[in-house]
Amino acid sequence: MEYKDYYKILGVDKKATQAQIKSAYRKLAKKYHPDVDKTKAASDKFKEINEAYEVLSDKEKRDRYDNLGANWQNMGYGQASNQGWEQFYQNMGREGGTHTYTQGDFSSFGQFGGFSDFFKTIFGDLAFQNAGATSASSGFYNDFARQTTKRQTKTTNSSQKAVKLDQEEVVNVTAQDLFSSKPVKVKVSTIEKCTHCNGGGTMCYNCGGTGIVKNTRNLNVKIPQGIKEGQKIRIKGEGRLDESTNQRGDLFLIVKFKDPQYEIQGSDVTKTIDITPSQAVLGANINVETLHGKVAIKIPPKTNSGKILRLKELGLPQKSGGYGNLNLKIQIDIPKTLTAKEIDLYKKLSELENNN
Repeated sequence: MEYKDYYKILGVDKKATQAQIKSAYRKLAKKYHPDVDKTKAASDKFKEINEAYEVLSDKEKRDRYDNLGANWQNMGYGQASNQGWEQFYQNMGREGGTHTYTQGDFSSFGQFGGFSDFFKTIFGDLAFQNAGATSASSGFYNDFARQTTKRQTKTTNSSQKAVKLDQEEVVNVTAQDLFSSKPVKVKVSTIEKCTHCNGGGTMCYNCGGTGIVKNTRNLNVKIPQGIKEGQKIRIKGEGRLDESTNQRGDLFLIVKFKDPQYEIQGSDVTKTIDITPSQAVLGANINVETLHGKVAIKIPPKTNSGKILRLKELGLPQKSGGYGNLNLKIQIDIPKTLTAKEIDLYKKLSELENNN
């Protein structure tokens, strides 16, 4: 019976920490993964490093391996009688506290495949006790996980599943998004079971051993005309994934108005514009950018800061047809830099105001 040096297989020292063992495994798993290297040699190597990591990443298994590996010849491999092996498994059964194995029990492990005789001999009882921890190299573990998932799915009623699978996300919408008929790009992220390891994790480079991955999808969503802030847009089949049925719930986008230029109130929008003190006093003709393009407006003389100028039908589309209004809120802007001549004129203006 071949003895395998699991430390040598992973290329780590026998005193390596769990972090070092995990790091070494992930590098090798990524290199020899069947998706990367499809040769038989790589496949065999991948199984071997999985087997090594399965043992060395588990404290109880690693302790058994270290203790037994140092004296494996004294255990009588290859020359032990049936009675000796039976006693050996009975001892292991008492340690686990769940089962007493005989040599006859051990022979049934061959049907699961993927593990060396040495691994099955030492850790056969642990494999049954810890079958919930899925191994990428063990068909038995994968079958166990799938059967468990099916049983859990059967106990979940349809209403519970719908609540779980439906997903809500906030979508920030600008006035231009509401005005234009072009779809809005929305990025949706979900946390889902890793398809590489079927959610088992531990030895999977794709999910880093967590069993889950972040799935990001980019959607093009058309914003309905006349929608109000806080209302939801339903997108069928874009929610969370049910791995047991391979179906998704629905995605609900909660609309939030967020625009650096416009304040949105239904189909009306409000925009703040800056004018100079002289424009406020004397009045002026200026050009203003709107959702409908650039328009010329007239600032009346003696316009105070905060005054609202209403421009009809230059707002957002209405459900009934036509457009809402554009409200221009006046803000008098004091120049940050003034010439000496401008300052002198302001002084004279101040003198006039004080004399009145």
